[in-house]
Amino acid sequence: MIFRTFGWSFVVTAAGLTFAAWQWGWEAFGIVLILSILEISLSFDNAVVNAGILKKMNAFWQKLFLTVGILIAVFGMRLVFPVVIVAISAKVGPIEAVRLALDDPGRYEDLVTDAHPAIAAFGGMFLLMIFLDFIFEDRDIKWLNWLERPLARLGKVDMLSVCIALVVLLVSAMTFATHAHVSTGHADKAATVLLSGIAGLITYLVVGGLSGYFEDKLEEEEEHEHEEEEKAKAEGKPVSVVALAGKAAFFLFLYLEVLDASFSFDGVIGAFAITNHIFWMALGLGIGAMYVRSLTVYLVRQGTLDDYVYLEHGAHYAIGALAAILLITIQYQISEIITGLVGVLLIAASFLSSVRHNKAREAAEGIGPTSDEKAEVSSGT
Repeated sequence: MIFRTFGWSFVVTAAGLTFAAWQWGWEAFGIVLILSILEISLSFDNAVVNAGILKKMNAFWQKLFLTVGILIAVFGMRLVFPVVIVAISAKVGPIEAVRLALDDPGRYEDLVTDAHPAIAAFGGMFLLMIFLDFIFEDRDIKWLNWLERPLARLGKVDMLSVCIALVVLLVSAMTFATHAHVSTGHADKAATVLLSGIAGLITYLVVGGLSGYFEDKLEEEEEHEHEEEEKAKAEGKPVSVVALAGKAAFFLFLYLEVLDASFSFDGVIGAFAITNHIFWMALGLGIGAMYVRSLTVYLVRQGTLDDYVYLEHGAHYAIGALAAILLITIQYQISEIITGLVGVLLIAASFLSSVRHNKAREAAEGIGPTSDEKAEVSSGT
């Protein structure tokens, strides 16, 4: 079961890491490996959400999402999107960006380094909004109860996450401007940091709005389908299940694509905190995306999405840490190894907490916790 589900992911991992070590050496091997782990860590909750929606779809739409969807996820968001970011921020064409990466890596590195404040501001704000919206939401399951409970109460204030994010952006831009006051060029970059951060915030709000729109459409379709079925049964007519299911599945597919793209942003943007090398980035994130696909399939086939109740929390704390690191790197340099390990450690901590929680419940009750029981858990160890 494991090899059948994760077989292609194992093959892609071995091929990708071998190619990285052969082409660029052991440093590239290590960075690609860290990026793969980072993408898997940040996207675990994506796999869980995808699986929860995907299990409602028939075999045709499931196959479409897991084939066409993975092509969009790997080649679109993990390969094309980083090139577009570099091209826009460095003010060169996409073809020129790729050519520089291949033929003149030194010049390419200079362009990316010069554009890093704008990239960091955009990505930092996008990731910060994901983190803030998560911690300000009142959830039944809480990992760090002493922290998450008071934050959930604060989250009842409307638009609090947006206000905090804007304050953080303003402080970051002013700090950058203060340290760069001797250079007119750097003063212009301070304004670029502010504009890029606002663009990141707008991007998050647009993607979130689209996801919410598709989610509302899904609810409407489900209600309409139920009404049509009840009406047909009352009149003794055959129920047109295929047409209704197809229409609902279409909205499910659109919603999943928007949702998957929104989750892809954090991995792609977070990767810039670890490396500016687009090919290392594409390899690492591509490997990670394959595991996300495999995890989605595994969760759908197994039917158990709540075995490790704190992993989603760990993933979002990792996102928050990456947001802070990106905003700090606007002005200061932070080791790529430290950046990569922070997320891994947070995910590992949440995984171990989940394991201890499950063992404690099993010891207390003599059985494994059910989904209903887990929903009543309010704090972890």
